[in-house]
Amino acid sequence: MSMDHGSRRTFLKLTGAAAATALVAGCSDDGNGNGNGNGNGNGNGDGIAIDPGTDIRFDGQTAGWEGLEPSEIESEQNPTLVLEEGGEYTIGWTEGDGAFHNIEIRDDGGDVVDDLQTDETDDDEPDDQILEFEASAEMAQYVCEPHETTMVGDFQVE
Repeated sequence: MSMDHGSRRTFLKLTGAAAATALVAGCSDDGNGNGNGNGNGNGNGDGIAIDPGTDIRFDGQTAGWEGLEPSEIESEQNPTLVLEEGGEYTIGWTEGDGAFHNIEIRDDGGDVVDDLQTDETDDDEPDDQILEFEASAEMAQYVCEPHETTMVGDFQVE
């Protein structure tokens, strides 16, 4: 089979592109399956156990809830909180980025549980951004309604 100079160049370009694609694919897939799979971006698939009676406080940042208290959640973004069913807790935000936020506790269907929600406000009035509640199995997430795609964390009630 004879190829002219132009055909050989096209054949080499295609072969080189295919080899580069195979090399990149081979390097990018090391097969270790290291995704965290928890969907909340904090890398902590097990959650953080919170004792009843604990005050849970966040810094309200549009990019996500940043943990302030207790120390176990400090600097964690949207941590999964493991609560004891029937335990009494408070949750809210006491600092923020100046944007309007609120906090709501929702069930798996996205509905607010037992009217546990605050009004939207900026961080000039964070004192009223605290909810007191008894943990129940229907509680699935804590959410900022205006930023529900980024400011959302999970509850595990056990």
